[in-house]
Amino acid sequence: MNKKIIAAALLVGAISLPLPPVNAQPSEVPSEAPSDVSTQAVDEWYWLASDNKYSKYFDPSSVKVLKSSKREDGREIATQIEAWTKTTYSYDGAAETIDNYEIKSLLPDPSKLSYSLALLKINPQNRTIQYAREDFYDRSGKVIWSKAEGRIKEINSQSFDEDFYCAIVDEVFKQGEYDRKNASDRWIDLCKIINRDGSITTITADTTTMRLKGSNLIVWQWQDTRDATGNVTEIRFMKKAVNLAQGTERITNGEMWTPHHGWQELEDENDGAYVMINGDAPEYKGLVRLRAFAKGYPAWVNRYAIE
Repeated sequence: MNKKIIAAALLVGAISLPLPPVNAQPSEVPSEAPSDVSTQAVDEWYWLASDNKYSKYFDPSSVKVLKSSKREDGREIATQIEAWTKTTYSYDGAAETIDNYEIKSLLPDPSKLSYSLALLKINPQNRTIQYAREDFYDRSGKVIWSKAEGRIKEINSQSFDEDFYCAIVDEVFKQGEYDRKNASDRWIDLCKIINRDGSITTITADTTTMRLKGSNLIVWQWQDTRDATGNVTEIRFMKKAVNLAQGTERITNGEMWTPHHGWQELEDENDGAYVMINGDAPEYKGLVRLRAFAKGYPAWVNRYAIE
């Protein structure tokens, strides 16, 4: 799985988040081509991205708004979107996919897996994707395995599906989601903390994930700590709800990395409670930066808002 390089300044090198696990024993559907889309040639799909394992495409004409909510100003805001995507596999990509889906007993030879088509359902307010249906094909265009009703997962910088999400949402909201994902200033510095032991902690925020829900700015942050010699001793990848009006924040999701334990689920020491950001703390500079971003880019942070 290709990991996103979040910012050159982080210099995290080969450290990357693990591929999110796929539910074991997925629901299976009959091995037949999906009725909503034909088995098209690759060059008839809109190409999004490629690496040495995967190539990703989507069908702009298949993008549909299934549900929407009316705002007070009368605007209809999409709350559920669907679209078809296509993924082609190299041998290594096929092998990785087979392992992740735990279907080696069905597909022992990765060279048999050529591509897959997927019907995605997206909730933009929560930045989530669900694979409503997936069909996996061999090189002759025959379906060799299918599954339905995949798990719902949130999209962030470490998600394999981020290209799909941004391209599909752009077709509806037209706010430059895909451009922001690839922008050089996607990540902004929030603060730098010099700890008592001489180590330095740096916190950055992913502007791509920022959106307002009431007074809360929802944002993913990357926090790394390095010792006096520059070695990374800890990384925290955190989703936060920052109450811009009250100057408080809480962690809602995240993972933590250390050299000895690798990646593990981040335990919130405050049990999900909001914590005040003190005015004399280094983190307060980050709060000021987030407030300035929200004020300077109101259309962006409110692009999904239905309040």
